[in-house]
Amino acid sequence: MPTSPSSSAQAAREALAVRLAHLRKDAGLTGRELSARCGWHPAKTTRIQKAEIAASDADIRAWCTATGADDQAADLIATARAVDSMYQEWRRLHRNGMRKAQEDWSDRHRQARVCRTYVSNVVPGYLQTPAYATALMQSITAFQGTPDDVADAVAARVARSRFLYEGGHRFVVLMEEWVLRSRIGDAATMAGQLRHLLTVMPLASVSLGIVPFTAQRVIWPLEAFYLFDDRQAAVETLTAEVNISQPRELADYAQAFAGLAEMAVYGDNARALITAAINFLG
Repeated sequence: MPTSPSSSAQAAREALAVRLAHLRKDAGLTGRELSARCGWHPAKTTRIQKAEIAASDADIRAWCTATGADDQAADLIATARAVDSMYQEWRRLHRNGMRKAQEDWSDRHRQARVCRTYVSNVVPGYLQTPAYATALMQSITAFQGTPDDVADAVAARVARSRFLYEGGHRFVVLMEEWVLRSRIGDAATMAGQLRHLLTVMPLASVSLGIVPFTAQRVIWPLEAFYLFDDRQAAVETLTAEVNISQPRELADYAQAFAGLAEMAVYGDNARALITAAINFLG
């Protein structure tokens, strides 16, 4: 089962660190000698080789020059940037507001034929109403202290719902019952969101399962994650978005999704849970 959602990123950092260490060894240099050539403290070399800190573009260029491997600098820099994209802090992604991140998510959905989504916290973006998305994004912006472009971000997020109707895309959604009962915005906002779920359930592109409170757990509640075909998983934690492409971890998330799907209810039983949540709002 999935353990740390950042393990793919850490494994990639360690692999890059090994490549840098091999360059140093192939050049016949000690850590102190390489540090002297690069003009930094030996502790920095040690920390880079242990993947405790990320090497910047300038660090990699200096390392390659010091080891006579300038021809490898471009490839190593590209690798380092790919590693950096695996684990991205929300505050960094939202440093200029949330709109750009929403547009990037739209690109992922456009490219995916099947998106399997598990949520334990909030309704997935492509099923959100404008009012629900606004209330949620206002909370996120306030918590993160990032620029407020909520109106533009909501428009970009809600526009993603077009993939439900365009054809060529399928959305398989598993949602904990808690999501139905956790009030985002006021009662009217939440009721509107729940009614919208009832509206989209009949769509051919949508499969919606609800994991009831009473389900005998085979898989424990997890962080929200999205599986795009069989090539990438995106995991949402409190502080960061983690992008996974390592086959072993993709298989773990697929296995977890299958276990959660076995606990979920569908069709009339799912509609009954949603209707009960609406009635609970009064």
